Amino acid sequence: MRNKKKQFLVLGLGRFGASVAQNLCRLGHEVLAVDSDEQLVNDVAPYVTKAIQADATDENALLMMGVSDYDAAVVAIGSNIRDSILVTVLCKEAGVPQVIAKAVDELHAKVLRKVGADKVVFPERDMGQRVARLLDTPNILEMMELSDEFQIAEVLVPERWCGHSLAEINVRRDYHLTIVGIRREGVFRVSPGAHEVFQAHDILIVLGRQRDIDLID
Repeated sequence: MRNKKKQFLVLGLGRFGASVAQNLCRLGHEVLAVDSDEQLVNDVAPYVTKAIQADATDENALLMMGVSDYDAAVVAIGSNIRDSILVTVLCKEAGVPQVIAKAVDELHAKVLRKVGADKVVFPERDMGQRVARLLDTPNILEMMELSDEFQIAEVLVPERWCGHSLAEINVRRDYHLTIVGIRREGVFRVSPGAHEVFQAHDILIVLGRQRDIDLID
């Protein structure tokens, strides 16, 4: 079951930021899109909940937006590394629960993590649609496409599955998915048996179609 509507803030409306903002809106969420470039704001405005022209490096401007009320912020600022780092810091200091920041290289990513980014993405590897899906379905931790139809994903075990065995949940019959492994407390269990009992914080390695993976709740 897809998660309920959330509120996202996207800062920086280049190709990557605009793609993330539009995809989140398509998935039914509320999105505030922000950029200092009026033309970029105007271009994305028809496709998001609200778009405004503002300087995200201005702490007062961020506070006026009520950034702490958003579920997550995507810092999608382009090649200006200083600004992306500063905005990431300001978002964390303002109390944004989750900050996802765009990096241009590994050194930039290292700094972003040091200053508090919860997740760092590289546009070449993490396109806007994929990032939007990860935000929309937070129990999916990582995903890899095996073909146009099948994916393999790391999924945080649903709370209601805890204390029940693989046979009781009957993942294959009811969800049309295969559990190929379980990562538990740093130990990876391959091909768990039918009597394996799910525990809190288990990370499941799941094989199946995208539409079926999305139904895990």
